[in-house]
Amino acid sequence: MGIRFGRSFRSVAGHPVDFVAHTIRAFRANQGLLLAGAVAYYALLSIVPLLILVVIALSHIVERQMLLETLGRLLEWLVPGQAGALVRELSNFVTHRSRVGWLLFVTMVFFSSLAFTVLENAMSLIFVHRVVDRGRHRIVSAILPYCYCLSLGLGVLIVTLVSTGLNAVGATSIDVFGWRLSLSGVSRGLLYLFGLAGEIFVLTSVYLVIPVGRPTIKHALFGAITAALLWEVTRHVLVWYFATLSQVSVVYGSLTTAIIVLFSLEALATLLLFGAQLIAEYERLIVDAHLKEPSPFELG
Repeated sequence: MGIRFGRSFRSVAGHPVDFVAHTIRAFRANQGLLLAGAVAYYALLSIVPLLILVVIALSHIVERQMLLETLGRLLEWLVPGQAGALVRELSNFVTHRSRVGWLLFVTMVFFSSLAFTVLENAMSLIFVHRVVDRGRHRIVSAILPYCYCLSLGLGVLIVTLVSTGLNAVGATSIDVFGWRLSLSGVSRGLLYLFGLAGEIFVLTSVYLVIPVGRPTIKHALFGAITAALLWEVTRHVLVWYFATLSQVSVVYGSLTTAIIVLFSLEALATLLLFGAQLIAEYERLIVDAHLKEPSPFELG
């Protein structure tokens, strides 16, 4: 296996363009854009219930306004340019949370996990070679999304505490040879790097937990770094496009926010699944020692 790994690594390093082109063909053969559309649709259904549950649970630990500010920063990564609108709706709902009954609570718990269930099914098509070798018990598949939701809630709590500390650092200044230097720039830089590291960590955990089987940490990290860097470029382009060139508000009117959020989620889902396809193709390369032309995915 070590010899095969070394040979496959040299093959990819020596012909990166060929490997990327092969991965793109495999992604198209697996109907990657169609899968990304399904993941984005269910993510749109899941994101608000999940955020409501997170705020209701964590508001007993940290101050609600601080929590909403943290969620706003996290949502800027997820749905660039539309975080403010989502946070306002989230704040309005949480203000009237006393009206939340058990039926609505159970409904939100159910919908909050849909995106992870669909993502697992989508990755099963990409990692089909793993599914053939070893399946996953239905009970594990049913419980896994809820466990992942709990993990994300814990992650939000950690991000809230860390970002609060970095903001406190940014509000101070130091004296250097009589010059007063503000630490706000340092704080913003650290906050961005912390967010990027958290982004890579979350994507790595997705590639390790969601698909059937488990890749090595190196493979998961490779896919996560690729997807994270591509998304960093994409989300900045989306912010610029919707702020300058887009006429989506003229076409869709009151539906503008939902359309932009869905479009952003589909772009993110596409890059997420493409990172998974990179991992899958590298795994196949280790086993087969050479690239095989992908066959189109067929139903029936």
